[in-house]
Amino acid sequence: MTRRLALVLALCGSWSTVTASAHEENVDYATVARIREEAFSNSKVMETLSRLTDGIGPRLTGSPQYKKAHDWTREQLESWGLQSAHLESWEFGRGWSYEAASVRMIAPSVAPLIAVPKAWTPGTPGAVKGKVVKAKLESEADLEKWKGKLAGVVLFTADARELKAPDKAYFLRYTDQELDELAQFSIPGAQRPGGPPPGVPFDREAAMRRFRFQPVLRKFLIEEKVLATVEPSDRDGGIVRVGGGGSREKKEDPGPPALVLAAEHYNRICRLIDKKQEVELELDIKAQFHDEDSLGYNTIAEIPGTDKNPEIVMVGAHLDSWHAGTGATDNAAGSAVAMEAVRILKALDIKPKRTIRIGLWGGEEQGLLGSRAYVKAHFASRPEPPEGQRDIPSYMRPPSGPLTVKPDHAKFSVYFNLDNGTGKIRGIYAQGNLAADT
Repeated sequence: MTRRLALVLALCGSWSTVTASAHEENVDYATVARIREEAFSNSKVMETLSRLTDGIGPRLTGSPQYKKAHDWTREQLESWGLQSAHLESWEFGRGWSYEAASVRMIAPSVAPLIAVPKAWTPGTPGAVKGKVVKAKLESEADLEKWKGKLAGVVLFTADARELKAPDKAYFLRYTDQELDELAQFSIPGAQRPGGPPPGVPFDREAAMRRFRFQPVLRKFLIEEKVLATVEPSDRDGGIVRVGGGGSREKKEDPGPPALVLAAEHYNRICRLIDKKQEVELELDIKAQFHDEDSLGYNTIAEIPGTDKNPEIVMVGAHLDSWHAGTGATDNAAGSAVAMEAVRILKALDIKPKRTIRIGLWGGEEQGLLGSRAYVKAHFASRPEPPEGQRDIPSYMRPPSGPLTVKPDHAKFSVYFNLDNGTGKIRGIYAQGNLAADT
């Protein structure tokens, strides 16, 4: 409860990002008490969370469940009385979903394996069988070394991963000391999705080389007629963490099926291969592409401000998730809390001076695509990247200028984003934003 209450109070008392108030603002304790009562006694947040996770389930950008989630959140926000509830679209690419993935070792012994296909990779034409070959393919030289040797094989792309005995629970709350450490500012490295840990600089050139090698590798795998690729999960305890592969472009061949295998099972097969034993797997993957709609979506709604030309305060979270789970922590939790915050304000008929607008983004897991599209449409845009950078993701490109501002830019006050998992809201990450710091 404290997460949504903290967010509601932040929205009610949101500050200007330009100037700090020179005097202490009077607090309307009666309104605060009403907000607390609504949050404690009439909460709808778990109903919202259950619908997004148990009901709709995984919400991979471009999948049918993803569109269903945006349609439902728009309808729900509208039913609570928010105005201008609508979906805003932007170009994304092919949709993808999967129904099932059955992976078994059938030699030298039989064992069911825990595996999940990568998004935007194809399924199999029924059950198929192939011998396992382990080969690292990280450069043109690696491709040349293995050319002509991989037809019909299940390709393991990495060595066995070290497994450590668990020394702590998978899910922990921060201690007081850890919270104090989080409050200390340290010079960060440039962070990007899937990038290095805090404090380690992001190597843009190395990331670009890896990105540009992927189409070359995919073409090689297609020409070699590799049956499927398999890599180990980067989590232990049978947890499979999986993202995307293949291609979202309809005109491009996505390559062979690609799987992420539980690390424990992956290591077992690697041990057999290292002992020169032949391993054979059986794969049966039911996956499909969706080409009927190439758009991504954001859900937008608002509570209009009462000033003549109100500033805009935004709250948001990303509605999309990956496909291996229900997307509860990342980020149905944030979406449900953001929705509950505006529901409480509307249920109490609070009349804010500033417009309070909610944005539930899509495509964030693929590179902050939905929120970037919204900023570009409403607040500010940058020139199109030069020809040599158009084939790389936007988060890898260096900033370009000059910035062209839109009409709402002058009215924008502050945006609260919620995407930090579960637990209490213990503070605000300024994200290195000087305007938010002041």
